[in-house]
Amino acid sequence: MLKRYKLNRVKQKGEIMKEVILSLVAISSLAFASGDAVLVVPAAQEIDDTGFYLGAGVSAMSSRKSSVSMDIFNQKDGQDRLGNLEFLAGYMVNDYLAIEGRYGFGITDEDRVEMSSQWSIFLKPIYKFEDDEDRANGENYFSVYALFGYGGVKFDGVNGVVALVDQSGFQWGLGVSYTFRETSSDGNYTYKDSWTVYADYACLGTDMEGLYYTGETEVNADAFTVGIIYKF
Repeated sequence: MLKRYKLNRVKQKGEIMKEVILSLVAISSLAFASGDAVLVVPAAQEIDDTGFYLGAGVSAMSSRKSSVSMDIFNQKDGQDRLGNLEFLAGYMVNDYLAIEGRYGFGITDEDRVEMSSQWSIFLKPIYKFEDDEDRANGENYFSVYALFGYGGVKFDGVNGVVALVDQSGFQWGLGVSYTFRETSSDGNYTYKDSWTVYADYACLGTDMEGLYYTGETEVNADAFTVGIIYKF
């Protein structure tokens, strides 16, 4: 009798486990069928957009008399095309604004005028092309930005050419960039901006007075720059 009783108890426990398993399968099937099933994953925390960054770029520059139109691709009387090396440092105030300083100098010229130095302090409004889902997933993104600020340029003559322009004033520009995001090192599924490639145009000076290899005149200066930035 005892043996038969134990056997019945085992069968009853088996039937109960079977019913539990079938019930769980049925509940899971209904949840997936209704579209209510949710995969729980660690949520991405808010991205910290503030912080310092450093960068460097190369510029194709047009320096010319104010009466001469810009032509960055061809030689033109009254215009000098220069190649500059530029360094920048900035601070992201928030998601939409940065403060940026730039310094550059000439590395190539057309044998008449060279840029001795160029500096700028800019406010940099930024618009990022991303939505909340892209941001939560740490996706890379495009941006457009503007540059508004104050700066100066200095030109000198080369190869015996008499030239001297040393002026400062309002500067502005427009640009586009592409930023790569990476997972932060704290292990909390947060993301941070890392490397950014950029291209922009900057008006560095208009109607600047000085000596420019044909005598006293007014000079304009514009630069097209491509470069790379790292955000800390």
